[in-house]
Amino acid sequence: MQQYELLVQNKSSGQIYNITNSVTSADWVTERCDQPGKFTFQVLLSDDWQMEPGDVVRFSMDGQLQFYGWVFTRADDRWNVSNVTCYDRLRYLKANASYAFYAQTAGDVVRQIAGDLQLTTGTIEDTGYKLPSLIEQNKSCFDIIQDAIEKTLNATGKLYALYDDGEGLSLQEPANMVSDVVLGDRSLLTDYTYTSDIDKETYNSIKLAKPNQETGRADVYLTEDSANIGQWGLLQLYQQVDDEQNEAQIKSMGAAMLTYYNRVLRSLKISSLGVSGLRAGQMILVKIDGLGLEQFVLIEKASHHYENGVHTVDLDLYEL
Repeated sequence: MQQYELLVQNKSSGQIYNITNSVTSADWVTERCDQPGKFTFQVLLSDDWQMEPGDVVRFSMDGQLQFYGWVFTRADDRWNVSNVTCYDRLRYLKANASYAFYAQTAGDVVRQIAGDLQLTTGTIEDTGYKLPSLIEQNKSCFDIIQDAIEKTLNATGKLYALYDDGEGLSLQEPANMVSDVVLGDRSLLTDYTYTSDIDKETYNSIKLAKPNQETGRADVYLTEDSANIGQWGLLQLYQQVDDEQNEAQIKSMGAAMLTYYNRVLRSLKISSLGVSGLRAGQMILVKIDGLGLEQFVLIEKASHHYENGVHTVDLDLYEL
C-alpha cells in the first residue's frame, strides 16, 4: 500500500504539523498551459494543529515529493471539516507586469520574471532560440512566459513545458521529461476515450505578416499544404511577426509552424490506477491493443485523487 504524508508549516509559529491522519481526501491537478499546480484537500479540524493562508504545504507519497505550495483558501464548515486550496509557485505568475526582451531565450524570460517576483528556479533548459524581441504591456507574467514559449514553438517546432518541480520554476522539453511508466489495457488503465479532430489546433495554411514601414502595408508570407486543404478545407492561422526578422527567418518559421499544426489532432482521456509523480508536460508510453496504439504521448492535464488509501488518476493526453 502506498504511504502518504501531508505536512503543513505554520508561518506564524514556524511549527510543522503532520496532518496526514486527519485528511479524508485530496486532489492534485496540473495543466500544461495557463494554470498553476493545484492541491486541494479535506481535513478534520483539530486543536493539535494550526493552518492559515500563506502556510507551506508539502505532500509526499512513498517518500517522493508530489506537491509543494502554499495555502490560499481555507473554508471550514459546521461539521468540523476544512476544505483547503493550495497552489504552487506558478500561482504568483498571475501578477501583471510590462517587459521588453531582446535576443533572449524563453529560459532567460523565465529567470528574469522569477527573479523579479522573488521566486526560485529549478531546471531551465536552453531552448537554443533567442527571441528577436518580446514586448509586453500590462500582461500577466504567466501570459508573458507562455508567449515566449509559443514564439519558440513557432520558430523551432519544439514545445516546452513550464512547471514547478518543487524546488522552483522549471522549463523543459517534454521529450526530456519521459515517465518510465507504461499505461495500457494490460497495465493500470481502467477506461479511455480516443478522439481524432481537426477542430482545435489544426492548420494547413500559415500566413505570416511583417509590417512594411515604406509601403505602409504588410508583407505576407504564405506556407500551406494544398493536399490537406483539398481534404479538410482551408484552415488558416494568421500571425504578425517581428520587424527584426528577415525573409529567410520568416519562411523558416512558416515551415516549422506548418509541420507542427498540419495534422489530425489525436487525443486520449484515460482513467487509471494512480501513478506517483505523473504531471502535465511529461511524456508517457501508452499501449492500447484495441486502438493499435503504442507510442509516447504528451500529458496535457493530470488529475490525481487520493481517498481511503486509494489513488487514481485521470489524464488528458495528446500526440506530439
